Amino acid sequence: MDERFTPRPVARWYIPAAIGVLLLMAIGCFSYVVHLTTDPATLPLDQRAMFKAEPAWGPAALGLAAAIGVLGAICLIIRRKAAEPLLLVSLLGTLVWFASLFVVAPLRDLLSTSDIAAAIVVLGLMWTIYGFARHSRQRGWLR
Repeated sequence: MDERFTPRPVARWYIPAAIGVLLLMAIGCFSYVVHLTTDPATLPLDQRAMFKAEPAWGPAALGLAAAIGVLGAICLIIRRKAAEPLLLVSLLGTLVWFASLFVVAPLRDLLSTSDIAAAIVVLGLMWTIYGFARHSRQRGWLR
């Protein structure tokens, strides 16, 4: 049997990491609410153009990813196996949002380097969070 995945006692860093995941997902939900309540008329012209070029399914995927991510993070905190599939769905929602930035030509043309970097960081964080959930399940920390 592979020794890497035998059940082990829960690490001391597990709960602080799970709370950190919950905070990151809450930030995602907050940013989605801010996006929904933003009036494009109050934005500078370049941001207004990006806002209008954005397909409706892009922010919807990100909002769904954040909401499901909060549920997954709560499952991590209470150590439930449902955390892994929920955080996988959250990762896939983030991938759909990421794809929306590049599939829609007018939006893609308006993206700055910092916008692309921020999207890559978000995608990397989501990948790491899913990896954390998967690792936790493999270690037997989730019931």
